[in-house]
Amino acid sequence: MDLGNLGIFKLMSRKMDWLTQRQEVISQNIANANTPEYKSRDLKSFSFRDALSDNRRLTPVATDPSHLAGTRGPGGLAKEQKVSDPYETAPDGNNVVLEEQMMRMGQNAMDYQTITNLYKKQVTMIKSAIRSGG
Repeated sequence: MDLGNLGIFKLMSRKMDWLTQRQEVISQNIANANTPEYKSRDLKSFSFRDALSDNRRLTPVATDPSHLAGTRGPGGLAKEQKVSDPYETAPDGNNVVLEEQMMRMGQNAMDYQTITNLYKKQVTMIKSAIRSGG
């Protein structure tokens, strides 16, 4: 039984992927804190509503060789990056505020731990249902 095919697990996996990618972006911001003209970046906020609507999109399938290949709109919630608008910019043009990045990193870690705990609880519930036969 592949848990990845169940809706709740797909959503939690996507959220964890998004959090992992956000961690990378935050790390890049911190690494470039002293780089002139570097603009801090962040990912587009993760929305379960958007994730659900993205999952409902159908992938076109050619059932006949004469069919044209279909296209699918741009997917991937985490790929869209935006430049954050900080309240502070250094004279060299760098707008990375380390305190802000550290707060984001801490919040990101807490969110990841929360999703991990939810994932574990869901697996425990499924195991319990299987053991009880119901």
